[in-house]
Amino acid sequence: MPLALFRRKASGRSPAGAGLLHPVPSGAGAFHCRVLDPVGEPMAGAEVTLTSVQTGKVAVKATTDPYGLVFVTLPPARYGLLISASGLRPHQETVEVTADRTSQVTTVRLDVGRSPTLPQPGSWVFDPPHTAIRFIAKHVGMAHVHGRFTRFDGRIEVTPDVADTRIDVRIDASSITTGNRTRDDHLRSADFLDVERYPYIDFSSDGLSYRGGSKWTLNGALTMHGVSRTVGLDTTYLGVVNGGYAEELRCAALAEAELHREDYTLNWRSMLARGIAVVGPTVKLELDVQAMYRSSDTPTPPE
Repeated sequence: MPLALFRRKASGRSPAGAGLLHPVPSGAGAFHCRVLDPVGEPMAGAEVTLTSVQTGKVAVKATTDPYGLVFVTLPPARYGLLISASGLRPHQETVEVTADRTSQVTTVRLDVGRSPTLPQPGSWVFDPPHTAIRFIAKHVGMAHVHGRFTRFDGRIEVTPDVADTRIDVRIDASSITTGNRTRDDHLRSADFLDVERYPYIDFSSDGLSYRGGSKWTLNGALTMHGVSRTVGLDTTYLGVVNGGYAEELRCAALAEAELHREDYTLNWRSMLARGIAVVGPTVKLELDVQAMYRSSDTPTPPE
């Protein structure tokens, strides 16, 4: 991370921003970089990696600050510089770090990256053996609980305008598993998912919003425990390939969202009052999806 800036002592009045320097340990060198986005504005959160040319080992990883700046101290050597940010084309070059010197500020402007090929219009169905629906929750006062649903169906209707694509997912709520039978039985009970009354968790999208590169937001409604709420899933599209049974056309994506349990009338406070500590107030939901293209002449895979 960028270090604090220190103002050099100087007599007289200096212009704003003049006389700023970074302290560097004796014998070390320093690299200073400014990253801009495609329209020339400072870019926060860009990942900066410097790798030793001699050893091939990563020397440092850092992230640009709100002004697009990063400053790191390093042993004198030549380094491979990689700057990357979601949806933008990575920048690579070789830089020289010299002892007892700070390099001139390197300004890098990242360009828009090339998007992967979009899936062709038509029906695509989830491939359960290659799809996972997972969740991660904070166990109250302890570590995270990881779980998944083992039974589900999903269909994607890709339209000529991909932004209008419809996605429908139905999850069998009773298929929840966390690797602990007692906990799983409790999660299925009326205290939590109440699978007897609400056997399914459903998600239906009403469109996609493009965010650049391979990033999209999947907009829709999630219905759980008898309550529907609008959610936006942060989605990374992974592309299209031919593979699997009969060389089927497949597409893949990873979508995730943070859910608040109280939004679905799962009152964790009353549960705690009864001495039942299962999961915290938020749950991270992940859909790691691989879907197969289906047409009228597509053969059905063998059992």
